[in-house]
Amino acid sequence: MLKPLLTFVFISITILSGSAQTYLLTGQVTDEQGKPVPFASIYPKDAARAGTSANSEGIFKLSLPAGTHELVVRSVGYKQAIKPVTVDGNEHLQVTLLAEAYLLDEVVIGNGEDPAYAIIRQAIRQRKRHLNEATPYTANVYIKGVQRLLQAPKKFLGVDIDQIGREIGLDSNRTGIVYLSESESHITVGPPDDFREEMISSKFSGNNRAFSFNRAADLKLNFYENNQPIFDGLSPRPFVSPIADNAFSYYRYRLLGTTEENGLTIHKIEVTPRRKGEPLYQGNIYIMDDLWRIYGVNLQLTKASSINILDTLDIRQEFIPIESGQWQPSSIRFDFVGGLLGFRIGGYFAAVYSDYETNPAIEKGSFNEVLRITEGVNKRDSAYWATHRPLLLTEEERLDYIRKDSLQRRRESKPYLDSLDRVSNRLKPQQLLTGYTYRNRANRSALSFDGLATSLLFNSVEGLALNYGMRYSRQVDTVLNRNFTLYGNIRYGFANQRLNGYAGTSFPLGKSFFHFYGGSNVQDMNNRGSLPPLFNTISTTLFGRNYLKLYERTFGSAEWRYMLPANITVTASAGWENRLWLPNSTDYTFWGSNKRHLTSNNPLMPTEDVPLFPENQAFEVSLGLIYDFGTKYETYPHRRVYLPSPWPSLSLSYTKGVPQVLGSDVDYDLLMARLHKTDIGLGLYGRMAFDVRAGSFLNDKSIYYADYRHFKGTRTLISDQQSTTFLLLDYYQHSTSGNFVEAHGEYNLSTLLTGKVPLLRKLKLNEIIGLHYLHTPGLKHYGEVHAGLEWQRVRVIYARSFGSHVGPGGKQAIRIGLRLF
Repeated sequence: MLKPLLTFVFISITILSGSAQTYLLTGQVTDEQGKPVPFASIYPKDAARAGTSANSEGIFKLSLPAGTHELVVRSVGYKQAIKPVTVDGNEHLQVTLLAEAYLLDEVVIGNGEDPAYAIIRQAIRQRKRHLNEATPYTANVYIKGVQRLLQAPKKFLGVDIDQIGREIGLDSNRTGIVYLSESESHITVGPPDDFREEMISSKFSGNNRAFSFNRAADLKLNFYENNQPIFDGLSPRPFVSPIADNAFSYYRYRLLGTTEENGLTIHKIEVTPRRKGEPLYQGNIYIMDDLWRIYGVNLQLTKASSINILDTLDIRQEFIPIESGQWQPSSIRFDFVGGLLGFRIGGYFAAVYSDYETNPAIEKGSFNEVLRITEGVNKRDSAYWATHRPLLLTEEERLDYIRKDSLQRRRESKPYLDSLDRVSNRLKPQQLLTGYTYRNRANRSALSFDGLATSLLFNSVEGLALNYGMRYSRQVDTVLNRNFTLYGNIRYGFANQRLNGYAGTSFPLGKSFFHFYGGSNVQDMNNRGSLPPLFNTISTTLFGRNYLKLYERTFGSAEWRYMLPANITVTASAGWENRLWLPNSTDYTFWGSNKRHLTSNNPLMPTEDVPLFPENQAFEVSLGLIYDFGTKYETYPHRRVYLPSPWPSLSLSYTKGVPQVLGSDVDYDLLMARLHKTDIGLGLYGRMAFDVRAGSFLNDKSIYYADYRHFKGTRTLISDQQSTTFLLLDYYQHSTSGNFVEAHGEYNLSTLLTGKVPLLRKLKLNEIIGLHYLHTPGLKHYGEVHAGLEWQRVRVIYARSFGSHVGPGGKQAIRIGLRLF
């Protein structure tokens, strides 16, 4: 789950409490030097669930009934203050918090072990009890996030950042707020894992139709869990809690002192990682004596924790007692700074929980819906937010709403959109090579043309070939973001002088999605797409290794897709095609000595250029069923989105080659099943993925090579390695018309080993171990193992095969993988 760079999603939560006889109390929280204390918690002593939080400037407001109240004001690192206040009108309160004085008994020091270790042992012993003791509860949540661009280059990859900055409301230095959003939610929690959120209101600076990215679920940061993933993309491994069962293997502790607060003895303990490069926190954790609960945390993640994009992430969390003796978060705050490629960002997400209620009535199955956003939650006016916003806006934030609302109205006007199009649609000479897109923003459409540089390819069948495409797309459903698409392609081989072309269209219709296409094309005999044309071009011209084998296909097809309730997808397709084998038409290579390596276009008879199959026609129909086993979903206006299931996905498909229809020569039945799962989290030990497929030709009365079951192989040093790619298998030799079983598994250790090596730590290399297996009537039992390192989308792998088969490349090889998709 990585959203755009400037949209890290965290949460801030707060409360409104009021009745018919309430007044507004405003105030500011400062320290001894008069500096604001941001995000301090303020709540009545006798009603902790009806509190609020100060904003980033220490300013707060709180609705209270008339009368005398005692307000508790808290912030991590400061001594709690209790302020009496009499409310009989709109009052203003000034609160000064003193730095907390934690006293350290020097007598206990020098016994060999710091007293912090005994306290942490008690906290670890009670961890599971505190994790599981919580009863179901509900709470209201106010969420606020602010992200700023702190630095940006004037241009980036030829793009004028100054111009973009003006369009999104940045100042002349290309700095300012790029994300400001607020939301209110009501959450229902069934500890430890069940969670449901209903968004009540949403406000997004610069887009009054968008919904806030803030999600209460993203703030489920529970230090009673052994580890915390925080959010996708921040680290390849989750972070180890300072009170995890194995915390002593990861952290050192030092008691900084003890204080008394609300009749509780609070220990302040410094947490220090034992090693760099591990997913570990540093900072302070506050533990209650006797209860051994967490009272608050002030922790930090840095580059030493192997985090990505960000330089630092500061986490502050406070807890308050609620009914039934539970302690739940009263607030949480994330402050972050980071950068990439000359851009620097910073900001915060602050959160305050309020109106806790325990043991609510919960309907059976209600936790299947994890998020609900209904129509109109983003239509609240300024008067609503003025009364419901507990975290007051700073002056900068207030002006950002005004400025961005004005910019939005301007950006959505047709004259403005047309002016952008006039600039962006100017054809530049280099776009003839790289590709060109003509946009019409007013009607949400675009027409794209391929570049000549990306359209040229070479193979021994066509010689130099032009494979040129264009595509028209228009958004027809702004709510579901669905498009009508029309595309076309022409292909000409200069050596064999054959011209091909095809066109197609896809579009939504109700809950269905349709795809129609037809024409002719030159296609890989292995329909699994093992060898990208670019790799074959390099292999053929430079080394004389023309691995790609092609045939000409004239076709017409229709496809339909529909999602049933319970997260079941149904697919159906029907198509006719004529298949024509093609001979080689050129033996060109850059170096004449490499011509001896060239083979025919018949992969089963590489030394003889004879047809692999006669010209034939086929009419085929297919039915498919995909079940993700997922029951959890998110509800948005006009749509439901199912979430990835923790269980594997199951796919079933049946393909029938129908004889005598439109001259069809084929007659076969193929039944296939697939069970697969990616990104199986193993906590600190990385993640796994597997893919198992099996199939059987129930009938093979009349079948041609193009109808066989093919497998992804590799014969080039550099390849597009997918999870289902065999690294030493030929592309065409082992395709089958019989029963088959194909299995793949991979274990990614996610820097578990390389993170411990200082010279490799900064590279963030993932360790990869894999296993592949294939059974066919001809191949019997074939397997591969591989091991290597992965950086970004590049991997270097050592592969070795086992079994009776030895491929043309031998039993072992080094492969360089590029994840192209």
